Amino acid sequence: MELNPIVKKALVNIDFIERYQRLSDEYSAEKIPFEKRLEKIDRAEVFKILSKFGYEPSYDSREKFYKIKEESIGKYKFGFHMSFRGDAELIWVLREGDEVLLGSPWGIYSRLMIDPDHRIKRPLYGSYEDLESILTTAFEMYDDFKNAVIALQD
Repeated sequence: MELNPIVKKALVNIDFIERYQRLSDEYSAEKIPFEKRLEKIDRAEVFKILSKFGYEPSYDSREKFYKIKEESIGKYKFGFHMSFRGDAELIWVLREGDEVLLGSPWGIYSRLMIDPDHRIKRPLYGSYEDLESILTTAFEMYDDFKNAVIALQD
């Protein structure tokens, strides 16, 4: 599996690997041990947090993940899916027409860009404040990613 060239260039342009590594380090197991993690979260609380970023959130109960409404910009459709089970699994979705250019968890990107053995751990949270802080960074990166992809359009 390889990253789409546009996706890879956009990720490089926004310094994705370094930013994700910093987020992982800031919310690591050393700082948030297992017994302090918030395993079960309130859906209404997550919706409230996600709404602060200006997106319309929803929950897929079959797949057990949160997502924001996909948005079309130029020839692309962007989406952001998230799963919260004591850690934040973050997944960006990028489509061009019917073709999915991106739809994997963030942890896959570093392995595809650097080395198959390179692992960046998911950020962990022990409170809703931690989760909101993680998502603040994640949505800043998401907005930067969208802008980088659009800048690379033909």
